[in-house]
Amino acid sequence: MNLEGQLPALQIVVPLVIAPLVVLLRDAGLAWAAACVTSVMCLAVAVLQASGVLGGEVASYQMGGWPAPFGIELRVDAFSALILLVITGASTLSLLGGRASLAADIADSRQPLFYAAWLIALAGLSGIAVTGDAFNVFVFMEISSLATYILIAAGPDRRALTAVFKYLIMGTIGATFYLIGVGLVYMMTGTLNFADMEARIAEVSDQRPILVAAGFITIGLALKAAVFPLHVWLPNAYTHAPNIVTAFVAACSTKVALYVLLRFDFFVFQGNLEDHLIQFAGFMIPLALLGIVVGSAVAVVETDLKRMLAYSSVAQIGYILLGASFASVTGLMASITHMFNHALAKGALFLAVAAIGMRLSHLTLDGISGIARVMPWTMAGLAVAGASLVGIPGTAGFVSKWLLLQAAMEHGAIGFAAAAVVVLSSLAAVVYIWRIIERAWFGTPEAAESVVGVQEAPWPLLAVLWIAAAANIYFGLVPAVPLDLAASSADELLRHLP
Repeated sequence: MNLEGQLPALQIVVPLVIAPLVVLLRDAGLAWAAACVTSVMCLAVAVLQASGVLGGEVASYQMGGWPAPFGIELRVDAFSALILLVITGASTLSLLGGRASLAADIADSRQPLFYAAWLIALAGLSGIAVTGDAFNVFVFMEISSLATYILIAAGPDRRALTAVFKYLIMGTIGATFYLIGVGLVYMMTGTLNFADMEARIAEVSDQRPILVAAGFITIGLALKAAVFPLHVWLPNAYTHAPNIVTAFVAACSTKVALYVLLRFDFFVFQGNLEDHLIQFAGFMIPLALLGIVVGSAVAVVETDLKRMLAYSSVAQIGYILLGASFASVTGLMASITHMFNHALAKGALFLAVAAIGMRLSHLTLDGISGIARVMPWTMAGLAVAGASLVGIPGTAGFVSKWLLLQAAMEHGAIGFAAAAVVVLSSLAAVVYIWRIIERAWFGTPEAAESVVGVQEAPWPLLAVLWIAAAANIYFGLVPAVPLDLAASSADELLRHLP
């Protein structure tokens, strides 16, 4: 088999193999370098696979040579290729720029273990994106979750322990619900392969266990994705984790859960369960709108930067879910494109927060008062990422929000109401992003922590921040790659509707 045919397996195997070797490295710098090289390799593999998908190829790898559905298939299509770009890109930029920040948060003796856990989380998240087997989604979900718990709790903030405990409980409940649903589907179909599962569900005479399974799977994955009102684990986890860990997790963790949710609800269930589309939209549209409203409202009044951006993520998850709930080509394109664009914007914002956190001890609005006078490049990068989050024309965020508004306009009165909520939420984003910019650029340093002696962020972190900020502009002006992948993904998902 040629190398191209093995790329889906390499996406998982490379970080899994390197992770235990990193533990053996006693030097913190070597452990970091090994993790960076591994993450860059994974990003390169993801780029190669995305290029193949854009060229009309769908990569498939049969584990052990056993063909699906008897064996485990690894499969990379347009949707999984886009998610892999998000995962590996977030990991690579966070690692390359985060050395100094992580060194300040984590003792040298513990850093090899930390970087090993990072690579395991990377492997688990990538495994979810490439596997074509429902049970292996659960396996990789647990691998990534357990490693992520370690990453969040690794910093000096003791409050991270309670945040991780809440995350663990909620994540375990979500995974259990998902596994119960998969078990019910397997009981009725005798298969775990997604494609085979879709074909066999149509042959099941008693659909009630399948309906119950759809409920369990949807709720379990909604917990993992922090869909409102199942988002209670997210604000504390983002707030108390090491700053670089937050940049990585916020960019990709919830996107992967939403990816699996859409895979199941459109690929497996929609074409087989009567009125499932109506039920999905009926439940998800109200939750999406409530998430947008509540997340935006809380972000407006928050004063802690990380908690503010965490609640902003709750609103952005609402955007993604809203677009998918319209179940149209435009809606799914908006949803999938926003997964990519939100990862760019929120990842860059948390990288900027990490840069500020290296110089100041209090990441609050009062604490950053006047900081732009001594960290102008950091705050300029934050402003660019904030503009993308708001949806200013010329940024990546505008592209997906414009698509979302177009999708909403196709659905009559409900769509107009949803569009109004999206516009109001964007105005709320203007408010809380402007609060940060106004305090940083025009605030008086004497009113808070002194900025005397504070320097600009270390150049590696500043460089990756501006790479992420520039990507928000580039993909706003030249959005062909994410739009093409999103369009192909939407066509594939909608192909299974009756």
